[in-house]
Amino acid sequence: MTTDIMTQIDVAQTSGFEAIELWFDHIDAFVNEGRGSVTDVRKALDDNGLAVPTCIYLGDWFDSEGDAFIDAWDEIKRRIEIAAVVGAPHVIAGPPSGTANYDTGAARYRELLELGNQFGVKPAMEFLGFVGQLNTIEDAMQIMDKSRRNDATTVLDPFHIFRGGGDLESISKLTGSQIAVSHFNDVPAEPPREAQHDKDRVWPGDGIFDLQRYLQLITETGYEGYLSLELFREDHWADNPYDVASEGYDKMLAVVNG
Repeated sequence: MTTDIMTQIDVAQTSGFEAIELWFDHIDAFVNEGRGSVTDVRKALDDNGLAVPTCIYLGDWFDSEGDAFIDAWDEIKRRIEIAAVVGAPHVIAGPPSGTANYDTGAARYRELLELGNQFGVKPAMEFLGFVGQLNTIEDAMQIMDKSRRNDATTVLDPFHIFRGGGDLESISKLTGSQIAVSHFNDVPAEPPREAQHDKDRVWPGDGIFDLQRYLQLITETGYEGYLSLELFREDHWADNPYDVASEGYDKMLAVVNG
């Protein structure tokens, strides 16, 4: 998270990854600092042979009102346009942090998908384990179902499944086409589940989550997309990004091949 976007791209390619998820904040920093354009980011991706499964993220879309919604929608459109330029088929749409009106959110999600269609980018309904609601697979599926869109998708993530207290077996309720991307990480035994946050994630295979069952279940859905390494560890951010990414790549392969 503290590495500039061009270095991120080089790190990913050098470490053996075939794809990289991009954060809009990092793209904006590159452009706003006068270092280049969004098209330059796309060229760097193409030159390094990297796909972009998703861009992260769209916020304040779910149930904002009035001027706040107008501002959020303008920003969402700008971000979706950026995602289209860098070649991302999906963009992640995050849930609200507190109480959620599912009917409003479903209608808004439908509008998001309709907007994305104009640019060839599909917003994915993400659930987050540490928010008040919309913290399980079933919660995300309610929004997807209520949107009445057959292109509705969600994001899977071992940490969020664990943190939200949901059932790992719920993955079987999804089809492969309903999964935009699968993040990949592990969870520690401590602190307790209810106290864990992003910073507590650990390398795949170093925690207590049943990643072998996770992989079996997503395979059975027919999902053939990416496993995307996602940790938010400040101790890793302080280290050499090439070393960190290489270690993460090896940890992922050990689990997948195990």
